[in-house]
Amino acid sequence: MQVYADNAATTRMSAAAIGAMMPCFEEFYGNPSSLHSIGQQAKEVLEDARSRMAALLGCEPREIYFTSGGSEADNQAIISAARLGARKGKKHIISTAFEHHAVLHTLNRLEKEGFEITLLDVKEGHNITAAQVKDAIREDTCLVTTMYANNEIGSILPIPEIGAICKEAGVPFHTDAVQAVGHIAINVKEQNIDMLSLSAHKFHGPKGVGALYCRRGLMLTNLIDGGAQERGKRAGTENLPGICGMVAALEEAVAHLEENAAKVTAMRDRLITGLSQIPHCALNGDAVNRLPGNVSFCFEGIEGESLLLLLDMYGISASSGSACTSGDLDPSHVLLAIGRVHDVAHGSLRLSLSHYNTDAEIDHILASVPAVVEQLRGMSPVWRDLQIGKRTYIL
Repeated sequence: MQVYADNAATTRMSAAAIGAMMPCFEEFYGNPSSLHSIGQQAKEVLEDARSRMAALLGCEPREIYFTSGGSEADNQAIISAARLGARKGKKHIISTAFEHHAVLHTLNRLEKEGFEITLLDVKEGHNITAAQVKDAIREDTCLVTTMYANNEIGSILPIPEIGAICKEAGVPFHTDAVQAVGHIAINVKEQNIDMLSLSAHKFHGPKGVGALYCRRGLMLTNLIDGGAQERGKRAGTENLPGICGMVAALEEAVAHLEENAAKVTAMRDRLITGLSQIPHCALNGDAVNRLPGNVSFCFEGIEGESLLLLLDMYGISASSGSACTSGDLDPSHVLLAIGRVHDVAHGSLRLSLSHYNTDAEIDHILASVPAVVEQLRGMSPVWRDLQIGKRTYIL
């Protein structure tokens, strides 16, 4: 049996997304910036997609900027707020210790330019609180940027509460919602979100396309110069097929949000209950306040890379953390941030589900993971030392 359980890394494209893209290859193939009729037809399709995307997020069409994905959107949002803040003499940014590297590396770059970065601690409850954000805001704070939900451990942050605090303090609030859009109900106006990043391939759309919502009144800094596309804020001919596929995928996801979340949550909880029976393991992230499809565990005495390779032999595609760093042998910064020690963090497993998964696949995972963990522990000198008392169990 083949089981795809790595949907946090990427998702299979939906039939709706594929169907929406095809006319852009065959009929609406013009450049939306061209003045002739074929170009203007493409322009109409582009602006219709923008309006539909805005309706799904609860904002105005002119507040949507199409990008190449979530990383570009994160970079543009953070750098724009930093540049705006610097012009006002404000160079303090608040974020969290378990952000995606698209955010953390951008903040590292800004720190080298003289910005002061505060990364909120996430050890308690594997999350942050709105009170932490409130306590960290200063007179010179120019941005608060937190993910909506963590890509590795699934924790959902208190976004509406953080947004309200930022609004009261007059501080722009950006959220990297790449893992949340299409899986959690989001309305940027109601939740006081000033900027939001999303990526199509996380909700069954195509790769290489995403969007940045930026509240009207906030000035964006260009990352790409050249043409006047996206109201002069993102040069380059728009990826019309990708954009249409993205919007169609998101419309389908939002239309079935509740039923899909209920199905995926039930499968997730079965996995958590079953895998929790494995001795000396620990669930990462909150057991309840987490993404519907996220299951993250650490197993003591094994290496995550070996676990993934053996699971692949059982037909199970999984991850030990973010796909963006899967080639890195260092422990996940997310797991270290929540307090896992190196030896434990190395033995991590992330299973991320979608509505395409089935109960039979969950049964296969529940039968396979304990068997693989037992097999690996049987070969591990670390596990042998733990059993005979040369080492002390951590979990």
